Amino acid sequence: MTRSVLERSVPDPVLNRITARPPEPGHRITFRGAGPTETYPLEELYDLAGRLALHLRRLGLRRGDRIGILARNTLEWVLLDLAALRLGVLTAGFEAGKFTADRSLLDRYGLALLFSEEESPDAGVLSLADVRRMAFDDIPGELPAVTYAPDDETTLKFTSGSTGSPKGLAATAGSIDSSLHAVQEMFAHGRDDELFVFLPLSLLQQRYWVYSALAFGHDLTISSYASALPALRRTRPTVVMGVPAFYELARRHIEARVADVTGQERPEALRRAARRLFGERVRYLWTGSAPADLATLRFFRSCGLPVYEGYGMNETCIVTKNHPGAAREGSVGRVVTGKTVLLDEHGNISVRSDFPVNHRYSYAEPGASERVFAPDGTVRTGDVGYLDADGFLFITGRADDVIALDNGRNVAVRPIEDRLRQSPAIAECLVFNAGGGELVAVVSPAGSGADEATITAHLRRSNARAARHERVSRAVLAPEPFSLGNGLLSSQHKPLRQKIRAAFAAELADRTSGVTA
Repeated sequence: MTRSVLERSVPDPVLNRITARPPEPGHRITFRGAGPTETYPLEELYDLAGRLALHLRRLGLRRGDRIGILARNTLEWVLLDLAALRLGVLTAGFEAGKFTADRSLLDRYGLALLFSEEESPDAGVLSLADVRRMAFDDIPGELPAVTYAPDDETTLKFTSGSTGSPKGLAATAGSIDSSLHAVQEMFAHGRDDELFVFLPLSLLQQRYWVYSALAFGHDLTISSYASALPALRRTRPTVVMGVPAFYELARRHIEARVADVTGQERPEALRRAARRLFGERVRYLWTGSAPADLATLRFFRSCGLPVYEGYGMNETCIVTKNHPGAAREGSVGRVVTGKTVLLDEHGNISVRSDFPVNHRYSYAEPGASERVFAPDGTVRTGDVGYLDADGFLFITGRADDVIALDNGRNVAVRPIEDRLRQSPAIAECLVFNAGGGELVAVVSPAGSGADEATITAHLRRSNARAARHERVSRAVLAPEPFSLGNGLLSSQHKPLRQKIRAAFAAELADRTSGVTA
């Protein structure tokens, strides 16, 4: 039986708190990017969002309407999101560079207005300059009281997608509130904290930290991936919200700074270099969205900077998380409050939520919702893993990462890829079945060029540790690193398997292509 809304209420809902009253004074939000740095007290941010909401109401926006935001991380992005919450208007966050600001976008997603950093002559498209002008223009009036029930939808979020159009999923207020409370229960972000965020605000989870700052009283700095390292040096945060690719980049940056230090002095030199980059105030580093390299996790731990890995997806929000006092190497943590992890006899992972993100996609190809969402709302993740005796979840791969070879053997490619990524010459790699029982890796080299000799030697060492049917015969070297620009990484910097396979189909089929083991 479905529980009533009253029975399912989140205690002290965060979204209702931040729409009903201004935050406590004493904390700030800072924007550091390619342009000038901007800093605002959180209570001023609240006032600016309120002014913008009054202007948007004058433009005709009402509860249940939908607006789109197509822009990089800026003050205007945050103000639009908070103003929409104050009005009960749904936001649709579009990743800059992947969509075009035109009438077709409004029509496709039912938008009343689209706000973009791009200029557009189309009706219904407003610029970020318009947003700033409205937010800083004093306007009389009062906003209607807006509260959210757990099942109310607040935002449309999109999967990164490996093929075709991204799937759109409307997130509920209950799922956001439940996730924020679960994170706060583990990490207790508070008055002495400053969280550093640089992934796109089009990703809903990155906006969680804005809501957290307003509700729980801490500082926040927002940057961009391209500006993250220089902005980090000027911020001195206590918490960094990152992804594995960023920490691997930071590790290479740190190691390059002490390349000439060897012997017993090297560990201390690495610790000092890491602290120069991240600052002396860091109490932990957050990572998720993709498997983290164990060597990188150990590197930062040896530098006194613990990285806590977690697990979740668009369809579930956060599911598990390592955290202080409950962390286990190789795992993605224990199941958080409000979530239940279900495993079948094959290790396939499903997730049940007290407050589901939703029960189906708003936009997807026919049959997609039925493949992912069970009738009771349970999400089939497509991941495979196990829970240990202490309740820590270990992800061993994707169900579709298991390759069936021509000889009838099944090979799980993730452990092979993890071994290959241990080479400093390899930034990223994926393993494919090239036919005839041959496994081939497509490698994104680290640095500006491929170190073929090092990659070949590492490939041979990896094969020596593998069973015969798990050995990689050759590696195809990508002419340029996988990136957002060439469409081979998602917005969370995860390699897109199907797109990479399609991009290198000819090389995978050509047995003379690449370096051989």
